[in-house]
Amino acid sequence: MSLLCGIDSVRDLLRANTERFARGLPANNALLWGARGMGKSSLVKAVHAGVNAGLGDKAGSLKLIEIHREDIESLPELMGMLRGAPCRFIVFCDDLSFDAADTSYKSLKAVLEGGIEGRPENVILYATSNRRHLLPRDMMENERSTAINPGEAIEEKVSLSDRFGLWLGFHRCSQDEYLAMVQGYVAHHGIPIAPDALRREALEWATTRGSRSGRVAWQFVQDLAGRLGVRLTDTPA
Repeated sequence: MSLLCGIDSVRDLLRANTERFARGLPANNALLWGARGMGKSSLVKAVHAGVNAGLGDKAGSLKLIEIHREDIESLPELMGMLRGAPCRFIVFCDDLSFDAADTSYKSLKAVLEGGIEGRPENVILYATSNRRHLLPRDMMENERSTAINPGEAIEEKVSLSDRFGLWLGFHRCSQDEYLAMVQGYVAHHGIPIAPDALRREALEWATTRGSRSGRVAWQFVQDLAGRLGVRLTDTPA
């Protein structure tokens, strides 16, 4: 988790929420949204591993289950399988979004609402998305222009993201944050390179990619390590 730079505040919020859930205390479903490549899915996996490691004798009692976007409609069945199990579960959907013809969001909505057939007490849902409201803007505008009651049509779609009690925003990183990510990886893996050369090459790499993010920083470090003949001991989730 220490290698995830530039997202300290959201990291602490998600970890605290997950720790409460692991201890059997009230906790919120979480939606991690925002810029691509900024560590949303990596943070979910790192927090799960970190909290599990801190459980001591109960290590392994917090499970992480990943469900693919295409399988959202099976969520109610999954909830039935997990209900009453001795472990606690984070159900994780990476890169969640819906298009105009998709109605499977209603299955997710039903689970998030809770109730008798909704989310069990031992299950929490975490999702990542590039979109804050999980729906493309043009779809929402189309709903507004064609619906008999535009306000109600939009409200039904937007209310899905409202059912995630914890919203964590990930924004594009600054140059300094990008360089801190690169330096963190280089130090962790013991890659021998002079600071000036590292800065120059890292900035050149970001310029050729047209963006700065944690993903771009890691891709640069992989290229750098390969060129210098350094084997990386582990990789981000």
